[in-house]
Parts: sequence; C-alpha cells; structure tokens
Amino acid sequence: QVQLVESGGGLVQAGGSLRLSCAASGRIFSSYGMGWFRQAPGAEREFVARINWSGGSTYYADSVKGRFTISRDNAKNTVSLQMISLKPEDTAVYYCAASRWVTIHSSEYDYWGQGTQVTVSS
Repeated sequence: QVQLVESGGGLVQAGGSLRLSCAASGRIFSSYGMGWFRQAPGAEREFVARINWSGGSTYYADSVKGRFTISRDNAKNTVSLQMISLKPEDTAVYYCAASRWVTIHSSEYDYWGQGTQVTVSS
C-alpha cells in the first residue's frame, strides 16, 4: 500500500505560479513511477505529467509542456509539480498517483491521493 497526500493548491491569478507537493508513505516509494493528473468540472480526468522511479525521465501533456515541471525526492518520499504561467484553463482538482509502471494512462496507476484544488482566475 502507498498513501498519497497532496498539498499546495489554491487560488492564483492568471500568469501566476503554484507548487504542488505529494507526500507518500507506505511501500517503497522509490520503486514507483509517479504521475500528476487533473480533473476540471464536467470533464474527464486527464494526464498532466509523469516521472520515473529515479527522476531521470519525465513526460508532459502538450497543454502544460514548458510551463509545468515534475520532480521527486526519494529521500523525502515526495513528488512535486511546479506550475508557472498558469492559465484559467488549468483550473482543476489535481491528483498525484503511483504506478508500478512508467505510464501516462490513469488506469495503470495503483494508488491515488485525494486531490488538491487549483483555481486560476482571469
């Protein structure tokens, strides 16, 4: 079992920045690929970014590429999502998730956090 708790969400103006964090506990964190997903009201959950177990490989959705950065600290059992140049369309509940694979598909993630709200005002 892996327990995940997100933090760092909030209200920010367009063009602003936020840093989301996800703290993990339980099974060996460093053996899991980690991902961030988001879900806007009335929309399906969508992939945002993922990182492999070592942090040496990252991948982003086209909509956030160049603005978001995913990173992890295996010593602290945390994964972060730095978001800059935020847009109103980034408004969503953001979830971190853990997978035995390095994947962008939500169905392949085994553990999920409860989510944190990010609201970007125009």
